[in-house]
Order: sequence, then C-alpha cells, then structure tokens
Amino acid sequence: MATQDKALALKKMKWFAAGLLVAAAALFLLAKSQHDAGAWAWVSAFAEAAMVGALADWFAVVALFRHPLGLPIPHTAILPANKARVADNLAEFVRDKFLGTDALVARVNAFDPAGRLAVWLAEPANAALLGAKAVAAAGQMLEFVDDERVKTMLHEALRRRAEQFDLAGAVGGLLSTLTVDRRHQLLLDEGLRELTQWLDREEVQAILAAKILDVAGEEYPKLIGMLGFVGLSAEELGSKFAGGLVRGANKWLHDISENPEHERRQSFDRTVEGFIERLKSDPAFRARIDQHKREWLERPELRTYVNGLWDEFKDWLRRDLAQPDSALNKKVTGASASFAAALGSDPALRESINEHMRDALKSLAPELRDGIAKHIAATVRNWDDATLVRDVELSVGRDLQFIRVNGTLVGGAVGLIIHAVSMFMV
Repeated sequence: MATQDKALALKKMKWFAAGLLVAAAALFLLAKSQHDAGAWAWVSAFAEAAMVGALADWFAVVALFRHPLGLPIPHTAILPANKARVADNLAEFVRDKFLGTDALVARVNAFDPAGRLAVWLAEPANAALLGAKAVAAAGQMLEFVDDERVKTMLHEALRRRAEQFDLAGAVGGLLSTLTVDRRHQLLLDEGLRELTQWLDREEVQAILAAKILDVAGEEYPKLIGMLGFVGLSAEELGSKFAGGLVRGANKWLHDISENPEHERRQSFDRTVEGFIERLKSDPAFRARIDQHKREWLERPELRTYVNGLWDEFKDWLRRDLAQPDSALNKKVTGASASFAAALGSDPALRESINEHMRDALKSLAPELRDGIAKHIAATVRNWDDATLVRDVELSVGRDLQFIRVNGTLVGGAVGLIIHAVSMFMV
C-alpha cells in the first residue's frame, strides 16, 4: 500500500475504535439515567467494563509510540525510547531467521539457478536481449575509459611481465629442445639444400658476376684497367670467376651436406652447444641479454606500439558496436545459446554450477549476514524518532487498532460475566 493509503486506513481504524468507546460511554450514561433498574443494570455493567477495556488498550497502543496525552508517564513512548535496542534486535532477527546459511543454501537448492538459467537462455529472444545488453554495456564503458591511463597500465603491465621473464633461460631451453636428436643438423641440411639450389640458378650466377665486377671496379680500378693490356675482357673475366666461385661453393656445400662427420658440421655443433651453455650458465652473457631486453623495453617504439594496439582495438570495438549486425552481439548471443544447450542437456553441468553457487554462498553467507545486520541496525539507529514512529505506526498501527476494538468488546463481555457472578453470589 502507498503511504497515503496506509495513513487513511489507520485514521479510519482510529475513528472506529474511538467510536466504540463513545458508544460504550453513551450506553453507560443511559443506563445510569435509568438508575440501573432491571435490564439496565446489565447494560451498565457491559458499558462500564467496555470503557475500561477500551481506555486500557488505547493507553497500551499509544504508549508504544508516544506519551499518552503528552504526559511523561514511565515506560511509555517505548519504541523511540528503546530505538537502539529495537534496531539491534531487529537486525539479529533478520540475520538469524532469514539469512541463516542453511536456509539460504536450501533456497538455492529449491530455486535451481542453473536449470532456470538454461530455460531462460534457451529462448532466442532472451539470448538476443543478453547480447544487446552486453553491447550497450560495452558502449557505455568505452565512454568512461581513460585512454591515457589504460595505455599506461598496459605498457607497465607488459614491462613488468617482460622484466620478470628469463629471456636467456627461455632461449636456452628452446634451443636445447631444437637440438635434441641432432634436429639442428636437419635445419642445417635444409639450409644447405636451399643455398645450393639458389647458387645453381643462372640468373643468380649472372647477378654474382655483375656484383663482382662492380666491387672490383670500385676497389681495384687499376687492376681492371690493366686487363685490357693483356687482352682479357672484364666481363669475360667476371663471368669465368663467378662460375668458378659458384662451382667451388657448391662443391664445398655438397661436401658438408653429404658428410655427417664433416668438420664444418662438428664446428656447427660446437658453436650451438657453446651458445646454449652460455645462455644457461654464463652470468655475464645472461646479464648482457637482460640488459638488451631492458634497453628494448625502454625504447619509445614499444610505448608507441602499445598505444597503437589500444587505439586500434577501441576504434574497432566502437565501429562494431555501431553496426546493426555487431560481431560482439553475435558472439554473445551465440555463446548464450550454446551455453543454454549445454546446460539443458548436461545434468552434471547444472549440478556443478549449482554446487559452486552453494559453496560460494556458504563462504559468503557469514560476512553477508553480518553486513546486512549491521546495515539494518545502523539504519534504524540513524532514523529520527518522529520518522521511526511514523513508519512503524503506518505499517502496523491499523492492526494495533483492533486491540482497542477487541478490548472494548471483550471488556464489555467480561463486565457482563462479573455482573452475573455478583448476582449469583448475592
């Protein structure tokens, strides 16, 4: 009921109870005017006891909220005088009777949150609604995000993680894995194969010949000029030299590729093993790598890169949210539908979710109960007396007026009984 409706109902009941008191007083006066003759004695006994009952119960009801007739009678205005104790008792009552851990857990079991969620999400309209709400929430969050603060946070987080990362150890471990069972030799074989095939190509040989001539012309111009005196063409010499270089290089590379025990392979093994060992156990070498890592983390290019990532993500998200067929909306809607299907078809999953909710509730219930109780007690304590009396009286005052009504009628009935007993004993 609205506050105005409660006030009107309370007022009506007060007038009704007062009306019964006035009626009892009128009957009493009427009976006395007849000198209690005959049946009037019974009316007088009824009316007299009814007035006593009505006044006594009026006093009791009024004393709950205020001093009757404004007189500071002891043990009246009980509610405002004991506000602190009422606040504590009310808080304890709500805490113990409504927020007990066992009661809350039993309520969760009866409610079956996972099952109800599955049924709700199974409706396409509800899944679409969830997607729309997620999109709206994401759009609102974008407006409140402090870009500079987020960029700084991302950069600092990346720096902290990178500083804690053992780069030398990680590279050493990776290379150790790659060299197990001589896998690095397989990589070397593949590299040699690619290189020999590249050197066998005629266009490559032509490029090498031209490059040799260019370098020779720049570094040794006099030597190249002397070729004309001995009857040799610079182009012819370059071509022959390049061909010989390619053939010699190919022969050397093929020797390495075909001989597992070739000196260059063993040298390669020693170089790789030494590098891995330095990565794992050489403090100075590891310190140099860490120093290079820290220098890289301090470079402004990293900050620019992180800022660019955030700007690109935010721009993409803003554009997506503005689209009617938002990808985020589709993802949330699809995920909701899939989750609903999984919940609906998997009783074990539903029970697992409910169990986790029960466990979470059990761990949170004591703190939750105490927090709510303290809030209720503090709220009631902070009410001023007039507000407390008004709110409580509006809530239960109408029912309390029935005490006055019952006191009038029951008092009158008791008066009749007393009158009958007194006549019987005479």
